[in-house]
Amino acid sequence: MQVVGYETGERAGTAEAALLVAREGVVEREPLPEGRRLDYTLGERRCAGALDGEEHIPCEVPEAPYCEAHDSTWVCARCTGDCLKAEMDCYQQHAVYFAAFAPDTLKVGVTKLPRLRTRFREQGADRGAHVYTVENGRIAREIEAELAAEIPVPDAVRVPRKINGMGRTVDEDAWNRLLADFDIKETYAFEYGLDLDAAPVAETLASGTVLGTKGRVLVLERDGGRFAVDMRDLVGYELEAGTSSRELQSSLGAFG
Repeated sequence: MQVVGYETGERAGTAEAALLVAREGVVEREPLPEGRRLDYTLGERRCAGALDGEEHIPCEVPEAPYCEAHDSTWVCARCTGDCLKAEMDCYQQHAVYFAAFAPDTLKVGVTKLPRLRTRFREQGADRGAHVYTVENGRIAREIEAELAAEIPVPDAVRVPRKINGMGRTVDEDAWNRLLADFDIKETYAFEYGLDLDAAPVAETLASGTVLGTKGRVLVLERDGGRFAVDMRDLVGYELEAGTSSRELQSSLGAFG
């Protein structure tokens, strides 16, 4: 079976994350509840193809996770207020927000207003703040670009930085300084139940005991170490039964 996608739980509207796997053209969820034991070795990797509901359309191109024909980059993610589509369609109310990732990484972002809390958890944010509500996505993207340039804060945070902050707390002084100049509508604090005392080691594997997920990062315990897996890095791999025997670098927490 091939990993063809993933769900963070929040994105799927369910309580738990899952890998999406294709078996003979049919897409199934492999839930990732806390305590589940995964026992897979990663095989060959190729393009994950395309999904059509519960049907998987395979692709044999070796480029992964997606080949050029199946790489559906969301055009709105590149928008700064000048619509990149043939016709603007983001007429719903949008929220402009700040998010914090431990210990001191801050970002600005936008999302549709009803998805605000969900968006924070999809990203694995530790703190969130609702800054503005605006009438459409174009205005939201303009404000986002202005804030990113003026404060400055980035509009994207890469997964390795998020992993490095796991097991640490948010710098409250830095967070409060960011919010001080704005009339914040609401703030949020999030817990993910991982109970880490140090950052897990970044690895790409599918074997171990699930400790939980934080955004798209799956945290596994194996051989006394704790490992962080970016689920996007699993997309395209064939999963074979049985745990790989390769040695893994232990996390610092394994030596406590």
